[in-house]
Amino acid sequence: MSHARDSFPKPDHDHGRCLKDALGAAERLCAERGVRITPARRRVLELVWQRHAPVGAYDILSEMQRDAEKDGKPGAKVAPPTVYRALDFLMEQGLVHKVESQNAYIGCSHPEGSHDCGFLICRECGSALEIEDDGLSNLLSELARRHGFEARRSTVEIEGLCPSCKSRAA
Repeated sequence: MSHARDSFPKPDHDHGRCLKDALGAAERLCAERGVRITPARRRVLELVWQRHAPVGAYDILSEMQRDAEKDGKPGAKVAPPTVYRALDFLMEQGLVHKVESQNAYIGCSHPEGSHDCGFLICRECGSALEIEDDGLSNLLSELARRHGFEARRSTVEIEGLCPSCKSRAA
């Protein structure tokens, strides 16, 4: 069975709803699991979901420092460990994934259970689509077993052109 957000976002994509759905799912799952989604964790998750492209930890840190200054705390410093601890928590809960090739993070489009995943990453606009496919997971597990390797997690990253960028290039 294949799972995915439908496709790459269309130009008329309602990102506000997308963000609202992701935050709602995170709050519900954390409550079910008996873990807290603190304000810092929630803000990091919001920043990861700001767009459908991987975002780096230091970009998140910069935005959180801007937030603190806007909140009347000039010169306030948000420490990098705050962001990394939040990202670690969000990954443990399956709410975000790390895109290894970019050392960046992206929201999980279906965080209800643990899964192997893949990403289609547009080299032009930077958008990324999470794909989950049981056939791909089974193939990767079988390849690992053939070599006596016990796979714990796998992520596949495929770089290319999203439909929008592909049509603009044509």
